[in-house]
Amino acid sequence: MGIMEKLQLRGYATIVTGGAVGLGRAMAAALAEMGSDLVIADLNRGNADKAAAELREQYGVRAHVVEADVSKPEDAERVCAETLREFGKIDVLLNNAGIVKNAKAEEMAYQDWLDVINVNLNGVFLMSQQVGRQMIRQGKGSIINISSMSGIIVNTPQNQVAYNVSKAGVISLTKTLAAEWAPHGVRVNTIAPGYMKTELTDKFFREGGALIERWMSMTPMGRPGVPDELQGIAVYLASEASSFTTGAVFSIDGGYTAW
Repeated sequence: MGIMEKLQLRGYATIVTGGAVGLGRAMAAALAEMGSDLVIADLNRGNADKAAAELREQYGVRAHVVEADVSKPEDAERVCAETLREFGKIDVLLNNAGIVKNAKAEEMAYQDWLDVINVNLNGVFLMSQQVGRQMIRQGKGSIINISSMSGIIVNTPQNQVAYNVSKAGVISLTKTLAAEWAPHGVRVNTIAPGYMKTELTDKFFREGGALIERWMSMTPMGRPGVPDELQGIAVYLASEASSFTTGAVFSIDGGYTAW
């Protein structure tokens, strides 16, 4: 089988959490372009419906929407169940949903800490657990977790203890599940993006300032990434091209963690 054939995802069924906008939307588009049908699981039903309609029109794939909060066990179960009703299987899970709340550690409200941990870490576990059960039954599957370079290093100068800890937890969870589920044919990997310019952060980067200047001065490539720059790694990890890849952390950060 040639490399182009290995990268094809025709006939695949993929769940993308937080897939309505930003990084999730870009990666969902890449998977759809390679032929995968999709379930967009997102809290914002309006944005998710819009994304699904665009993906159906542009790539000719099936795209189903599930309004869900991944931090709730019943919602994670429902996303999995609806995907199976719609497509009969789950080939790929892309755990992208996440939030951030910045605060000094000594001042952070406990509820804010819980909110971040519940979405960023517990949500990844809940979705992986539900989908993992199905993939184990199938004897095959790929789970792609979106962590962050913030799970590898401590960002500066902003204070984001809950975010950093949640993303470090995702990296450890990835390696643990990869080791446990490898005998079942289930691969689990994580993408660790650096500073990315999305529709939510574009104005922030365009306005610049001392914070942006500091971040970019610490990035060897001297610029933020854009969502399209995660598309290639997402397709690779979803496809048969990565058949010997599991438990890996892919830093896509313009070299930030190299210094």
